[in-house]
Amino acid sequence: MKTLKSIIIAMAVMLVSVPALADEGMWLLPLLEKMNIKTMQQMGCELTADQIYSINHSSLKDAVVHFGGGCTGEVVSSQGLLLTNHHCGYSVIQRLSTVEHDYLTDGYWAMNFSEELPAPGLTVTFMQSMTDVTKQLEKAARKGKDDRQRDSLMSVAAQQMISAATGDNKFLTATVSALYGGNYYYLIVYKTYRDVRFVGAPPSSIGKFGADTDNWMWPRHTCDFSMFRIYSDKDGNPAEYSPDNVPYNPVTHLTISLKGIQEGDFSMIMGYPGSTNRYLTGPEIGMVRAGNEAGIYCRGHRQDVLMADMLADPAVRLQYASKYSSSSNYWKNWIGMNEQIANLKVEERRYENDNAFRNWIAAKPGRNKKYAGVLDEIYSLVDQMTQHDVNLTYLTESIGRVELGTVANNVANRLRNYDTADEAARKEMLDGVNTYMDSFYKDYNMPTDVKVTKEMLKVAKEKLPAELLPEYFEVIDSEFTGDIDAFVDDLFETTAFSSKEKAASVIEAKAKSGRISFVDDPAYQFVQDYRNVGIAEQMAYSALSEKLSEARKKYIAGQLEMNAGKPIYPDANSTMRLTYGQVKSYEPKDGVVYKYYTTVKGVMEKEDPDNWEFVVPQKLKDLYYAGDFGRYANPDGSMPNCFIMTGDITGGNSGSPVFNGKGQLTGLAFDGNWEAMSGDIIFEPDLQRCICVDIRYVLFIIDKFGGAGYLLNEMTLD
Repeated sequence: MKTLKSIIIAMAVMLVSVPALADEGMWLLPLLEKMNIKTMQQMGCELTADQIYSINHSSLKDAVVHFGGGCTGEVVSSQGLLLTNHHCGYSVIQRLSTVEHDYLTDGYWAMNFSEELPAPGLTVTFMQSMTDVTKQLEKAARKGKDDRQRDSLMSVAAQQMISAATGDNKFLTATVSALYGGNYYYLIVYKTYRDVRFVGAPPSSIGKFGADTDNWMWPRHTCDFSMFRIYSDKDGNPAEYSPDNVPYNPVTHLTISLKGIQEGDFSMIMGYPGSTNRYLTGPEIGMVRAGNEAGIYCRGHRQDVLMADMLADPAVRLQYASKYSSSSNYWKNWIGMNEQIANLKVEERRYENDNAFRNWIAAKPGRNKKYAGVLDEIYSLVDQMTQHDVNLTYLTESIGRVELGTVANNVANRLRNYDTADEAARKEMLDGVNTYMDSFYKDYNMPTDVKVTKEMLKVAKEKLPAELLPEYFEVIDSEFTGDIDAFVDDLFETTAFSSKEKAASVIEAKAKSGRISFVDDPAYQFVQDYRNVGIAEQMAYSALSEKLSEARKKYIAGQLEMNAGKPIYPDANSTMRLTYGQVKSYEPKDGVVYKYYTTVKGVMEKEDPDNWEFVVPQKLKDLYYAGDFGRYANPDGSMPNCFIMTGDITGGNSGSPVFNGKGQLTGLAFDGNWEAMSGDIIFEPDLQRCICVDIRYVLFIIDKFGGAGYLLNEMTLD
């Protein structure tokens, strides 16, 4: 808190005087009037800041939701109809699918409200307001005698703000979110709806066309969307699922443009970007790169095992489709990030920035008093942390990915207090365990997990130092003559958790005895040995990380002061942001130009019936060759597919609405491009592009391909 007052002054100057850069930035909505709107309007935005964000009347932000806690979605009808990405709805669609009703492979379209499928556990969250409370927290902290006491006073004040903001309204939640490395704070109020139902999605051959090969790539030809509907009680309030709930009537919904996009058009995105690291120093980028390498190695080995089993058995493919997709998405992201860190000399550029900061500090005695030594401290801490970070990545991405250990640990934890509980509590525990096991084992294949476990233990033994190998590696050497495969076979044969039936039988027998313990179960021992070494390594890492957070807070304070008068936005942290730019082509390398859009012609050019990633449904081919595109075609008769724009996005923006200058929906953001995969660290204006599916292709698939054109009747089209 020592530098907070100076930061507020610097920020106040910045808010008044700074024109925003056209493309870079994940901007805070309450600051649009001061920081961005003039530039946005010069670029072609026809809206006022108040029409984008307001707490006094409906605005665009009221149609944008945090979908499932990890993506973004948008409300497109007065009856709570919601659009997001196919990959955002992927795990929900997978959970609802069976071999007999495979919605991932075949797609699904509800033809009326009664056919919309409940999605237990899925939520959507609306942001109600976002308020700067930095000064209030600073005032509360003044009475503290040291940093620990000041932090405690700030926590108390923050909780009081949360209580005041939500009051007696049981439908509201709130949080105080730290920005700019803890130098700024916002109170954010939310409302979450818990009855969300699956309405429709194309088959994966359309919604995930190109799969891993095309992921993070442009040109792209994926129709990455799925549809859901929000339900509420009869008064419009959030409610748990009930047949009596009704389609939610939102305060506003988006208008959809059928006019298409042109190069140079103003374009903006609102959503919930997850995390960026734009304030990293040079050695921190080195730590990121090393951690990525460890994750790439582990996930690559695991994914090879999963894919082989998925291709061999349709049932296994359905069980592991979402798990594989989630894993491979970040695996490829890490590969691309490391490649572009090298290609674009990101690490070197950060060291240059660090040197500029050192020179700025040295230029005035007052700065030296505040910031001297902060970079040296960061460098020293990162040097100590990097190997811990790599070790933890190898540990969690190898042994930590063994599903047998996950289920054993979760069941044991849920029944930990069974022996001392009363009868009612015991029944509740057992019911909860049965529900958990139903969910877990539905998407579990023991032979696949056996193969993964064998591979992951071999990876761990190869990559981890001996002192971080769990104790059972000694058992492998002493009792199994070093044969990991034999140890794993014995583990799965002797544990209670290799199948739901076996686990349920053991739990039932233990419950009848009145005592439930799994300390002798080999799978429980397996995960405890793993946790023991992991906890020790995590504690060492966390102690250094806490010190690094304090040093980085001071470093970011210095960065804000050094760059006062320039547009500075906080790192993404899953709070709602706006980014804007233009629809724009780019040149990835010499002699190559990528235009700003693709068409369905490219789908047909990529078709490969022998490669599951590029299979094209016959109906889509029939529509294409007949030229049956309806009102969704370009003026030249081609069928639009995807487009790119220069907005600044990251993970969490998936499913975000892409708007034209009138605030109309033109597409859904769903990816970044390979040439700028280091963009979470440094924005690359010449290369960085947001890949979006054209809303006209979405409507075409719903209407012409899916035969669910009735859904368009509740949308507002222009």
